[in-house]
Amino acid sequence: MAEFTFTDTNFDAEALKSSIPVLVDCYAVWCGPCKMMAPTIEELAEEYMGKVLVGKIDVDENPAVAEKYGIQSIPTLLFIKNGEVIDRVVGIQSKDKLLDKLDTLV
Repeated sequence: MAEFTFTDTNFDAEALKSSIPVLVDCYAVWCGPCKMMAPTIEELAEEYMGKVLVGKIDVDENPAVAEKYGIQSIPTLLFIKNGEVIDRVVGIQSKDKLLDKLDTLV
């Protein structure tokens, strides 16, 4: 799998200090819409490998990150560049919409 697994412990080092843009999929294992988004996230991880760090964080197991970024609905996708969340989308998104957003990051 090409996607990275973020946690409360590694989030700052891996997401905020990344030298490339980051897409973080905030999800939970019980979340139906999150499961529907999973294949798209995996495809983006493959397609943008080396250009964007694409990863997931389970908000139930990592509440600190969810709280810090005010994640109230899932899936929430965070777009991070130079340590800052520059965009976010909530709910199921089309791959085309995500491609457009990622292309503005790289």
